[in-house]
Amino acid sequence: MADLVHYFSQNKFCVLIEYLTSIPNKFAVKTMLTDFPALMTLADRVHSDQDMSPLDASFFYPAGIDKVLHFAGKDRDIQDFYKFLDQANSANIQNLLLLTGDKLKNHVDEDSYLKRTRYLESVNAVMTAKQHGGFNIGVAFNPFKYNEAEHDAQYFKLHKKIHAGADFIITQLGYDIDALKHCKKIMHENGYTQKILACVMPLNLGRANFMLKHKVAGIVITPHMVKVLEDEKKSGKNEYAYRRCALQILICKQLGFAGIHLSACHNPDEQLLLEHWINAYRHLDLNALELLWNSLWQVKTGKEFIPDFSYSSKQPSIGQLIKYHHLHMMHNTFFDAKLARSFGRFIFKASFWEKQSTTKALLKTEWLSKHAVLGCESCGQCRLGETIYICPETCPKGLANGPCGGTTLDYCEFGDRECIHSVKARLAKVVGQTHILKEKLIPTVPITIRGTSSWKNWYLKTKA
Repeated sequence: MADLVHYFSQNKFCVLIEYLTSIPNKFAVKTMLTDFPALMTLADRVHSDQDMSPLDASFFYPAGIDKVLHFAGKDRDIQDFYKFLDQANSANIQNLLLLTGDKLKNHVDEDSYLKRTRYLESVNAVMTAKQHGGFNIGVAFNPFKYNEAEHDAQYFKLHKKIHAGADFIITQLGYDIDALKHCKKIMHENGYTQKILACVMPLNLGRANFMLKHKVAGIVITPHMVKVLEDEKKSGKNEYAYRRCALQILICKQLGFAGIHLSACHNPDEQLLLEHWINAYRHLDLNALELLWNSLWQVKTGKEFIPDFSYSSKQPSIGQLIKYHHLHMMHNTFFDAKLARSFGRFIFKASFWEKQSTTKALLKTEWLSKHAVLGCESCGQCRLGETIYICPETCPKGLANGPCGGTTLDYCEFGDRECIHSVKARLAKVVGQTHILKEKLIPTVPITIRGTSSWKNWYLKTKA
């Protein structure tokens, strides 16, 4: 049994210490943080797109140390993931954290199924790893969302990750304790038993400014937080970052989290300072811990960790509703109806459709009928009926099962559009289809069928 699985089964609060693969084996691996068992977790291409893979980096460390490998789907296909699973299994590594991943620095976004950078979704990776068997599967979740639609979209996708087979959950890095409490509440209300760990980091002014400058996706750092950090730096209170981190760890323990994922704290001197403050505060109860936390962050209104904006709970436009109902009617009539399926299979079984000229004409016809209206990119596996008739190809990452964690107030990580998953969540609520966004697991589109007709593929694979 892997150590992490053992700690989960024994309800032992544990610490996953993140190591960057850009600097493998630079620091000794810590196996205890105070009296909390500690394991190493190897991040996937955080420093650069060319970082060593976590699997390769794991061989720089003793085989007897239990490891958690990150796998981000950035510019990877399902075939890449099959290979990774076989390699991880051969290396006797069971613990995986499966991520869609943030935007690649060399991302290509062109209207071509051949050129565009694509991302293997975490939901699909979980489904595949679960079918493979033998792995302890973790997923990421971002509870720090403050518009209704993006908040709902994140939780819809969390439901999918759990239904797909996730064994544990790690939250995005964040400092809003109320959001962490809300996450625990939702898990309890749904009867989910998956273990939750919170990502924490000793946050100082330098790290905050770096994340703001580079627009690190999905991390909320407010002007109030920056002001507090600026004042601390001027006063020479450098240890406050570790005091707050210790408090957050202990608060999470008191709230019933299974552990924490510790980022940017692999240096032994930093770890010793963090241990000092954990030991200094561990006698405090939850109320006392939160009072001290609020004092160090100068919390007065409770909104200090929330972005400065007017809360948005806008409704779908009339045009969006008309478009949905029109497409829903067409889908039911021409694709879902039994007679339509039988007729379609009869038509497309004809050898006539195997001719190259006919194939090109069919694909062009389909593209012309859908691209302008829906953003179709000839994926060969149309998923409109499962995505509230909003094409997943219009997401820069091509995500069908839900959003990544990088949105900001309904806006895409790429910054040039509203997140389509917020639009979907908003629309699904009004038309009574939220169950689709929570429960329908959408398979990966194989590269081999991109650039083929989804009409033909649909009728030939669907039972009459």
